[in-house]
Amino acid sequence: MTDINKRPPSPALSAAIVLGMLMMVAVPAAITLHSVRSPATLVATSANPSPYGYTWSLLLFVVPILIILLWFLPSEGLEIPQRAFWRTIVILAPLGWLLDFLFAQYFFCFPNPQATLEIHAWALGGPVPIEEYVFYSTGFIAVLLLYVWLGEYWLAAYSVSDYPGEARKIIRLLRFHPTSLILGAVLTGAAWFYKKHFAAVGAHDGFPGYFTFLVAGALVPSVSFFPVARRFINWRAFSLTVFFMLLISLLWEVTLALPYGWWSFQHRQMIGLFIGAWDDLPIEEVCVWIAVPYATAIVFEIVKLWQASGRTMKEALLGSGVAPGPRAVIGTHPESPRRCPANHSSYSGLDSLGR
Repeated sequence: MTDINKRPPSPALSAAIVLGMLMMVAVPAAITLHSVRSPATLVATSANPSPYGYTWSLLLFVVPILIILLWFLPSEGLEIPQRAFWRTIVILAPLGWLLDFLFAQYFFCFPNPQATLEIHAWALGGPVPIEEYVFYSTGFIAVLLLYVWLGEYWLAAYSVSDYPGEARKIIRLLRFHPTSLILGAVLTGAAWFYKKHFAAVGAHDGFPGYFTFLVAGALVPSVSFFPVARRFINWRAFSLTVFFMLLISLLWEVTLALPYGWWSFQHRQMIGLFIGAWDDLPIEEVCVWIAVPYATAIVFEIVKLWQASGRTMKEALLGSGVAPGPRAVIGTHPESPRRCPANHSSYSGLDSLGR
């Protein structure tokens, strides 16, 4: 019989469990997909098989956003720190826009303009569909809303209950994490080595630029903040967010976007590892929806800690030279339990959204 009083796993073990969960799905899936030797190809029966398909598909992000905002949050009376939420979006969404603005000319192509509104947005080297910028904006909002809702309601027992109190105990948020830096260098080097020596025929030239961008986007926050953030990340909420986003991504890209030409990829900037059974989906697209929730969770927890600490950004990040002393925290009690009940938010005293 399970001991209900048993302490939950440490943050490091929780992160390892999430990785193990991903591997127990990824390994058998990879073996099965590799067994497909002659992938089938979709044959379109008309010149315009998916009119406005990319445009309509944005509902895959928009609908979850609306349901969480208009139903899940109000019905449970949940509180979300509004400034921390939007500051996280302001930090992360421009990374997606930057990806399109600077690198779409190298990484992507859009062979079926009839699947869009044909409204062009500015990007270096040539315009991109306006849907691209909406995609990244709504994508980050959907990821963050899902993570926060899961952490505050569905899996609330595994969130830190007294954020203001815990935040004031932290001398500085900026802590170097060498393991993340080494991992980023190893992943980038391995991607380059694979491309030059093992990539598919015709994909040896160029550099794995798209994968390098994803690694940097995920691991720069990790290098800077993971030692502090890992204790506050709700790893169960994070794991469910990752699996939800992977499900949406595979539905979106494998069954719709690639077969119908909504977007595609330039092989010179890919690793060269393509999944033939999934219409030559590059392995980078599986990685992107692991990297996005990871970076989002770290940035959100750090921004939230800064807000809850009551200090300036510089003092919170670098430390003020003196460890913050104990302060009274409104709405808490010294004998209150470590975990919040499912219907009570851990953000008491902070500005909130969704109520």
